[in-house]
Amino acid sequence: MSKAKGRAKAKVGAAAGTTASGLIHPVILSGGAGSRLWPLSRELYPKQLLALTGEGTLLQQTVRRTGAPGRFGAPLVICNQEHRFVIAEQLQQIGVKPRAIVLEPAGRNTAPAAAVAALLLAAAEGPEALLLLLPSDHLVREEAAFIAAIDVAATAATAGSLVTFGITPSAPETGYGYIRRGAALAGAPGAFAVERFVEKPDRARAQAYLAEGGYCWNSGMFLFQAGRLLAELERFEPEMLRAARAALAASLTDLDFCRLDGPAFAAAASLSIDVAVMERTKAAAVVPADLGWTDVGSFSALWEIAGKDADGNVLLGDVLVQDTTASYVRSEGMLTTVVGLSDVLVVTTEDAVLVAAKSKAQDVKLVVERLKRLGREEPYLHSKQHRPWGWHQTIDLGDRFRVKHIMVKPGESLSLQKHFHRAEHWVVVYGIAEVTRDQEKLLVKENESIFIPLGAVHRLHNPGKLPLRLIEVQSGSYLGEDDIVRLDDVYGRA
Repeated sequence: MSKAKGRAKAKVGAAAGTTASGLIHPVILSGGAGSRLWPLSRELYPKQLLALTGEGTLLQQTVRRTGAPGRFGAPLVICNQEHRFVIAEQLQQIGVKPRAIVLEPAGRNTAPAAAVAALLLAAAEGPEALLLLLPSDHLVREEAAFIAAIDVAATAATAGSLVTFGITPSAPETGYGYIRRGAALAGAPGAFAVERFVEKPDRARAQAYLAEGGYCWNSGMFLFQAGRLLAELERFEPEMLRAARAALAASLTDLDFCRLDGPAFAAAASLSIDVAVMERTKAAAVVPADLGWTDVGSFSALWEIAGKDADGNVLLGDVLVQDTTASYVRSEGMLTTVVGLSDVLVVTTEDAVLVAAKSKAQDVKLVVERLKRLGREEPYLHSKQHRPWGWHQTIDLGDRFRVKHIMVKPGESLSLQKHFHRAEHWVVVYGIAEVTRDQEKLLVKENESIFIPLGAVHRLHNPGKLPLRLIEVQSGSYLGEDDIVRLDDVYGRA
């Protein structure tokens, strides 16, 4: 795509959002894998896409917090390209039309993503546009306090400060960075200059911070003018800013998504916004607030915030415990029982079981790293994998066979494809399937089946108004998902 076309597309993004002056423009960052919440969170379906607390997924809750009309513009979402269809569907479920969904070809931390967002908003709304940078995987229980903190931060940001939100600490937490606040900002009651940022401390130092006072947890949420951020990036990370500009200028329109140019974006240094700008600028400010905030970083954090029974247990799903206390037990399917344990985490999914001491919740990520080194699929994929047309779930897998349960949403189609190493048998259990098989087009009804020979060009379509469900039996010498040759695809994956 030419640079001119890339710039034209940015204008389309502006039209999709709101251009009224004085609005705060949410930028939702949806990256990361949430490996400490494995096996619930997987790399291709991470924690922000899960309903872990309250109503809706963490992503949906984040978007809803910034949904007040007249106060906030339409959200701009920056995400991993592998998550694009799920994110679009989750926004549609809550009735939100985003300004744009920008796809990162590779993870480069938060600073390059913030640079892209600032470039888009400065071009569309002007350099004074207020940009509210929010991770998509945090929980905020005190939403009125959140809005009040944003109002304070907006006043400071309009005056030129780059504002972060500091969380009033409730414990000597060693998993968060800290911010030491300095003098109060004139003209912005409730905002303070940042005296210094502090890396994650050990427990003794964290206890000293709480005893001394004047320290906040670093929440990773920010508010600043788009032009002010770009000016600081030009000063501190000019090469990163050039890479962001190039990636946006050469971006492509992919259905409803803006796909950043891969080589250009990869040239950006992988830095957080804290390291790239906030720890170096003289304009850093902090708004301390008690938001009922957590980054939902581990199962012990989920245990802390959830309602508990008389024995201090959090029990979710089909679970039964006996003589068990202060534990988090969760099942996503199978009956899970725990007897005679305390302070443990037990999580079962369709394809994995985690049992850990609650005090070792942070070390779950070490297990995930080992699984990756062993070449296992479980760190990346659930047995149930979501697709833009629906989902498929592996029921059984053995030598030269795989059995799947497939659901196709009404009106949706899989790609026109063929396989070199496997044949497929489809049995319709609910709904009607329209099947293309080489030159044939057939309707397959409930309790009927059809055979797709090895090498046949085929497509599955749901022509009905109800979900189509079928059982697929694959047989052949190789059953990997990469044995798919897509000849045509309505989702642009061919």
